Amino acid sequence: MAHVTQQSRQLLDVTRIYYEPAAAELPRGRQVLERWPDATLVPVESHWRIPELHGDETNVDRWVRIKREALVLGIKKSLTAKPNGRSADFIAPSTANGCAMACAYCYVPRHKGYSNPITVFTNIEQITGYLERHVHRQGVKPEPNQCDPASWVYDLGENSDCSVDAEVSDNVDDLIALFRGLPTAKASFATKHVNRRLLTLDPQGRTRVRFSLMPARVAKLLDVRTSPVPERLGALDDFVAAGYEVHVNLSPVVVHEDWLPVWAALLDELGDATNDATKAQLQAEVIFLTHEENLHRVNLGWHPKAEDLLWRPAMQETKRSQNGGVNVRYRTGDKGRYVQQLLTLIEERAPYLRVRYAF
Repeated sequence: MAHVTQQSRQLLDVTRIYYEPAAAELPRGRQVLERWPDATLVPVESHWRIPELHGDETNVDRWVRIKREALVLGIKKSLTAKPNGRSADFIAPSTANGCAMACAYCYVPRHKGYSNPITVFTNIEQITGYLERHVHRQGVKPEPNQCDPASWVYDLGENSDCSVDAEVSDNVDDLIALFRGLPTAKASFATKHVNRRLLTLDPQGRTRVRFSLMPARVAKLLDVRTSPVPERLGALDDFVAAGYEVHVNLSPVVVHEDWLPVWAALLDELGDATNDATKAQLQAEVIFLTHEENLHRVNLGWHPKAEDLLWRPAMQETKRSQNGGVNVRYRTGDKGRYVQQLLTLIEERAPYLRVRYAF
């Protein structure tokens, strides 16, 4: 496990660890506790219910401080691989939940309350054992699909950022090692954090890293506490050389008055940053912004400038989500035009970049 670096210290300066007693007793739990020996330890009955962490409006003024200073240890009780079919064939059971970063549009914190610091699930052997059995049950993939032509793809980081998780524990190391030995399956995760320790893990082509990109000027406003976009671009060739499959997520695409010129510039930067080997295997997912009414209200309490870009009622329409929340997205018809404009731009500026899907 990595020592605390200056990079990780900027994200995480853990002073308080909340723990389910059973989680702290496992080897992975002890590993995390040993990393921050001076942290105050607080036993809790459930990682899901910690009022001082998991409020929303009550925590707005200390949102980022909670993310930096608090950590939670829990047991992952429900082990299921959910069918997906868009970015991955299956969503793997989480080995973490929450994030030290604070992207203004993030959907993950809605489930716990908007501060949502990292929870590490310490029963990693149970999780990897379940995944290995699930992969073996699938057998050989019968036909290509948009996820992958030959391998079953498992998304590892639906509720967290695995590059950040790897700053906290060895859970991600164990997952990469697992998929290295599974010839019919491939791991996948999206990230906005450049963790160069991952370059040492020898994935042997069985882990796909999807670096999220957006124009740097927009990212500076919206991607709070993430690695700068130029740093992400500068990592692409290195991750390919280290044995990862590397894709990019052009996400979220935020439409504003001069959005196409700044995306054109980003695509030019992507081409300049990557060598022929990277370009030959580079693919993209394109995801336009979806925002949410409750998150909009919370953002107004700590980062209102972000909402000048994210909350544009004249351009957006509402849709009630499955959990009853009110989501906003670009208006039907207009959005289709925006998608086509960006796809045309990609064909012009980055013809090597195959778009796996866009919505």
